[in-house]
Amino acid sequence: MTKQPHILMCPPTYYGVQYEINPWMSRARQPDQLLAMQQWETLHGILVGCGARISLQTPVPGLPDMVFTANAGMVYGRLVILSRFRFPQRQGEHAHNGSWFGEREFTVRDLPPSMYFEGAGDALFCGDTLYAGYRLRSEMQSHQRVAEIIACRALALELVDPYYYHLDTCFCPLAPGIAAYFPAAFDHYGQQVLQAGVETLIEVSAREARAFACNAVVVGKTVITNSGCPTFHRQLSDHGFEPMATPLSEFVKAGGSAKCLTLRLDGEEAAGWKADQDACTQDTASRKTGNAKRPSPERPLD
Repeated sequence: MTKQPHILMCPPTYYGVQYEINPWMSRARQPDQLLAMQQWETLHGILVGCGARISLQTPVPGLPDMVFTANAGMVYGRLVILSRFRFPQRQGEHAHNGSWFGEREFTVRDLPPSMYFEGAGDALFCGDTLYAGYRLRSEMQSHQRVAEIIACRALALELVDPYYYHLDTCFCPLAPGIAAYFPAAFDHYGQQVLQAGVETLIEVSAREARAFACNAVVVGKTVITNSGCPTFHRQLSDHGFEPMATPLSEFVKAGGSAKCLTLRLDGEEAAGWKADQDACTQDTASRKTGNAKRPSPERPLD
């Protein structure tokens, strides 16, 4: 028995392009508020239909990017390491994020204010390795500190294209050992790190990367993307996944898409630690019903 997928979202009540902190954003090109809400509600409905439990964060006036909950922090079990935003326009989100997690009995950790770290936007597990994007938003120093806190292996990936300012805009772990990526978003060394570290890499075209193909939400075998990624969907199907498309054009205007609008509270599907946690949950359930497997002498039960 695996745990029900649990996702944090925030309604786009106060969403809009009120400032410009990435190349997608232009105050002259505002989202359609009604359409944005419809697109968000459709994504919400798809996730519920996939079996996910959705928790909602209360939107706050003057903080339009709170809708992008992936940037609230990085979740590791019941620990959350809060984001420290580079741009002042988003720094007001920090206190609200800390309160939300603290009220729900997460262990909340903070980095120093000068140590920029933008949560699950730049820190993604694939297997037991934490892949960490830096330069445009987060810093290498912050990722080193995060790796120390959770005692894991972290590999830094330099992002070189300002249109792919967060790692989750150009790299999408799908399951342990398999991920999608847009190579041109990384420097040559970063490309080599991914090619050496991830057993199966699906290369996304430049055209579909611009449609935010890599900014996908993965729930089990279902992969939800913005519309306009047909080639990527065929690639996903070839690898045994079930792709779904939903229009998210109004959020692309601020530089975000499906993944940006969600934060997985129980761990991403590709995270090795989540698989270990699910295995423990299954074993506990088996013991309660008298069907526990005999423990291996190499890995005794605690």
